[in-house]
Amino acid sequence: MSGAIRRHPVTQLFLARFREFVRQPEAVFWSYVFPLVMMISLGLAFRSEPMEAVSVAVESGPFTDALIPRLAADSRLQVASGSPEECRQKLRAGLCELIIVAGGTAAEPTFHYLYDPTRPGSVHARNTADDVLQRQAGRRDAVVTSDQAVTESGSRYIDFLVPGLIGMGLMGGGVWGVGFAIVDMRIRRLLKRFLGTPMRKSHFILAMMMSRMVFMIPEIVIVLVASRILFGVVNHGSYLPVALLILLGAFEFAGIGLLIACRARTLEAVSGLMNLAMVPMWIGSGIFFSASRFPGAVQPLIDVLPLTPLIAALRHVMQEGAGLTQIVPELGLILGWGLVTFVLALRYFRWE
Repeated sequence: MSGAIRRHPVTQLFLARFREFVRQPEAVFWSYVFPLVMMISLGLAFRSEPMEAVSVAVESGPFTDALIPRLAADSRLQVASGSPEECRQKLRAGLCELIIVAGGTAAEPTFHYLYDPTRPGSVHARNTADDVLQRQAGRRDAVVTSDQAVTESGSRYIDFLVPGLIGMGLMGGGVWGVGFAIVDMRIRRLLKRFLGTPMRKSHFILAMMMSRMVFMIPEIVIVLVASRILFGVVNHGSYLPVALLILLGAFEFAGIGLLIACRARTLEAVSGLMNLAMVPMWIGSGIFFSASRFPGAVQPLIDVLPLTPLIAALRHVMQEGAGLTQIVPELGLILGWGLVTFVLALRYFRWE
């Protein structure tokens, strides 16, 4: 590194921020250890396993004793019996997915199903129990079919989750890492001291963004490597688009963090503003579940949230193998957010 570059204000500020970061064990933990803990915890909690038997409750009646062995003969069903009140209580509490009421006569039995059509497990239990009873009554399939179990890397929840965690890490690192640090400097009157130096405002803002980007990139690399080793998460696309998305995402959220902190004077104020900015993205941008689950009326708003195109593009590349040309709209939106927030932060930033 030449003397001029080493003495440049951006370089000196960058080195100062780097030393400050590595000397804070709690900052290192939240940046590098916590994302791994979250990924491992959620990966284990939602790991792919064979489908468990669904719980079915049979209301007590004259045909209960004969019906329970018929249902229990199928390994897909876990059967219990009880009074109507007990069965309803089990359904409300989620202890069973289906209630069966047997009626009719021994020669011509009838079955009444009580289930919640909004619960996938309840619908599955209804269809499974009905299939078992219909086959035992002599139903035959009109078409011969065959099954083949296939497990594809990319279809599991952990494959869906990792891009969301990457986006969440970039958002949190940029908004909190930059915004909180600047307000803390303002409270400690460090920014006022910078005001008395020949350093330009653009040098300070650029150094803050660069330092945060450098801290975030190793965090994302650790998540990618750990997910591959621990859970076999595969990137079906090229690593070039992933690297570009990480860089642009770090730039985007560092700019948002700068904009939030450009005028805030207290930690309470900046914390409220950061939560106001991030909570809609935590909920709506698809970190833990698909953003498409929201009603169509709010989809245009969700699509323009800063985190939404980043996570969507990461999933297109990692799960679907998309190339750079296929994620151009998302890249444009991410870059637009970064440039606009950086320019606005430069325009409205105040040392005091």
